[in-house]
Amino acid sequence: MSSDILRTWRHPRQVVADLLAQGRREDRAIAILMAGCGLVFVAQWPRLARVAHETGDELARLIAYELLAWIFVWPLAFYALAGLSWLVLRIVQRPITAYASRLALFWAFLAATPAGLLYGLQTGFNGADAASRLVGAVWLAAFFLFWVQGLRAALERRG
Repeated sequence: MSSDILRTWRHPRQVVADLLAQGRREDRAIAILMAGCGLVFVAQWPRLARVAHETGDELARLIAYELLAWIFVWPLAFYALAGLSWLVLRIVQRPITAYASRLALFWAFLAATPAGLLYGLQTGFNGADAASRLVGAVWLAAFFLFWVQGLRAALERRG
């Protein structure tokens, strides 16, 4: 999986096309999403340690809340976003399966997590400064680029 993440940074469409060629595997899709959420959860630890130190909050409590968010709440939000994107594509007459829409979104999220890990370190060490915002912007840009390219791969595969 890590080699596919690296490959995504160079050829995002090809990686999603390869994943789709393996057939519909809902277990793989949820595993990709949960791996991404797990990595982003871990990426939050340096920031949470900084917040705990600055505010005097208990670090274990902050981590528990973050765990709840990234393991239970965010996956539901990603499923809702994937469903919404599938619906929008269907409305604009783009033939795509709901599975392909989910996989493109989930893979984009996982593939962009290296930037998310760097963002977590940056905010943990330096707080919310200009460099942190720049790394965060790179993370978001990579996520959206990978998502759009994944959707394009899914649309090409259908056509």
